[in-house]
Amino acid sequence: MAEVTLEQAAPKVRDMFNRGFSAMERGNLDYAIDMFTACVGMEPSFHRARRFLRAAEIKQFKANDAGQIAHIVTMLSGIQHLVKAHILLSTGKPLQAIQAIETLLRKDPMNLSHIKLLTKAAEAANEPEIAIQTLALVLEHHPGNTDILENLGRLYMNTNQSRLGRDCFETLVELKPHDPAALKMLKDAMAIVSMTGDGWEEAAATGGSFRKMMRDEKQAELLEREGKAVKGKDDIEALIAENMSRIQREPANINYRRALALLYSKNNMFEQAITALRDAQTVAGGRDPTIDQAISAVRLQAFDTEIAKLRESGMTTAIESKAKERAAFIFNDLQDRIARYPNDLASKHDFGVLLFQNNRINEAIQQFQASQRHAQRHISSIYYLGLCFEAKQQYDMAIEQLQKADAELPIMDDQKKAVLYELGQTLGKTGRLAEAMECFKQIYQTDIGYRDVAEKVEHGYNAKPAV
Repeated sequence: MAEVTLEQAAPKVRDMFNRGFSAMERGNLDYAIDMFTACVGMEPSFHRARRFLRAAEIKQFKANDAGQIAHIVTMLSGIQHLVKAHILLSTGKPLQAIQAIETLLRKDPMNLSHIKLLTKAAEAANEPEIAIQTLALVLEHHPGNTDILENLGRLYMNTNQSRLGRDCFETLVELKPHDPAALKMLKDAMAIVSMTGDGWEEAAATGGSFRKMMRDEKQAELLEREGKAVKGKDDIEALIAENMSRIQREPANINYRRALALLYSKNNMFEQAITALRDAQTVAGGRDPTIDQAISAVRLQAFDTEIAKLRESGMTTAIESKAKERAAFIFNDLQDRIARYPNDLASKHDFGVLLFQNNRINEAIQQFQASQRHAQRHISSIYYLGLCFEAKQQYDMAIEQLQKADAELPIMDDQKKAVLYELGQTLGKTGRLAEAMECFKQIYQTDIGYRDVAEKVEHGYNAKPAV
């Protein structure tokens, strides 16, 4: 099937892709995955969306530090989808099988069994690019996996990408130098590359497609530059030029302007980055809070870069002055942002934290009462409400908020430890010492080194009268 480009996709699909792209930039991987999944569900041949989908899934999987246990759990919990995918594939419905496999890959994008099944389904659906994208991404994390190299090399050869196929087989032979099958695949690929020049001879024969070949080579080079984890100066300059060209072709696409700003900021070209983001805000109609957040992030990066230079020079007084300037910027920026976007609950939470830290308790309470409606800031907002009421010595309301936060935290992580610690402190201030001890003991049994809980618990035991 022919690839569906962003320009060819339906307006609704383009909108979802842009939302997913923006969410991925902000690190909101769950939402990005939702958007990209919806894109490929509506347009299975929208390969660009699927490439971003897989990259987001892998990034999330790696961030969660998932390993062999995660693979096993996914296999067990995904048996229903796995069986469904096999049935769909065996009954001649490969596109539906791909959708079923996508459900599995969302939980475990590195599962080689699922990827093998996806490869079969993609080939059956005449969509080899789906398999190629996934195999190429996974190969970066499993560079020595011979099965991936063999399958990827074979698909490259089948899709007339013989140079890339040859590269896969060269690595395969390095790993399996005495395997006659691997040697034959490499020799065949080298012969094809030699005969075809990977398309250059064909270009000469048809007379007039050299320009297209040059464009393809340039695109391949750009994709390679974009894929590098560490980009050099030449890479960044080339990508900046390409994004500026893309903006000229599609001035209404704010994602190109975002990408340009990101490249500028990585090259410490902060004013240019801010200009690119302001242009994006103009294109967006001036009401996109995520672009404002990006501008603020660039300004903070500029502050941090300047402070780092001052630290290298040992200019202590100048560092303190610049740090105060940075803190004032954060405060004023958040204040302005919640005035512009009164429904931006995440910013209300962050501004509330600053107000609390500056002992402006009543104003902080107002922000947290609003921000507790934000799904990701909900518990933190309740926790800070408890701290605010404690600061006002309204201990009954502080205890109520902290108990509410504790009830919503099933796992003893850092957030629950902080809630229990403050709850214990507040209960102690009201003379409810036994209840306070129970809070500290919960932390003690999990993390004896947390703050001073060991001292509090041991003191509590020592204070008990001998039986």
